[in-house]
Amino acid sequence: MSPNVALLKTEDGDIPLTIRISARARHIGLRVDPRIGGAELVLPKGVSTRQGLSFAKSKSDWLLDHLAAMPEPVPFVDGAEIPMQGERLRIHHIMTQCELFGPEQPREKRGPVWLEEGILYVSGDAPHVPRRVRDWLKARARREMTERAMRAAEKLDVVVKGITLRDTRSRWGSCSSAGTLSFSWRLILAPENVLEYVVVHEVAHRAEMNHSPDFWALVKELIDDIDTPKDWLRLHGTSLHRYGDGQA
Repeated sequence: MSPNVALLKTEDGDIPLTIRISARARHIGLRVDPRIGGAELVLPKGVSTRQGLSFAKSKSDWLLDHLAAMPEPVPFVDGAEIPMQGERLRIHHIMTQCELFGPEQPREKRGPVWLEEGILYVSGDAPHVPRRVRDWLKARARREMTERAMRAAEKLDVVVKGITLRDTRSRWGSCSSAGTLSFSWRLILAPENVLEYVVVHEVAHRAEMNHSPDFWALVKELIDDIDTPKDWLRLHGTSLHRYGDGQA
């Protein structure tokens, strides 16, 4: 086993736990993480692995139940189905575009990845498919988020100075005091209303850097129903990490 992985022994078998030391954590944390395909034990600085495993042992029934319920990972490979803005796309790998269009189709008219009638075509060698799909989704996410952020900023009369994409575990968006917004690119895999809600939420922080009644009033100026996307993220947000190869 690698130094950052330990085995939790239970009556139902051994459970590998990825161990992460966190300077921000104040308490021992235990969670099932689809992105790593297993369970993670978070230890505050100064807390020993033995203490952490003792805590995990006390939660072994909870852990086993959640591991059993964790959906299977979906890599970005030929034939895989992935969500995007409320639709289902199927990845279809081809070696060359001539397979579909023949030699008369100029290659420059299409990139290495394109969407057509629910099928995401990916050309090139098979080992490049996961990266190309991920890059395409991130580019789509940047375009969709930028358009929504600029539109919301205009309506709220605020300035957004930039947008960055990350692959955070649970924080879907953030707003810096300098005016830069940061989002998880995986929001492109969520339903349309969820993506819209998170973008508007962060844009509203350009006017109110808090979660006061005034802040929520700004959000509700642009979105009538904020409860549905909030509930979706709470119930299904972690499932977005099951897609892809775990790379940012």
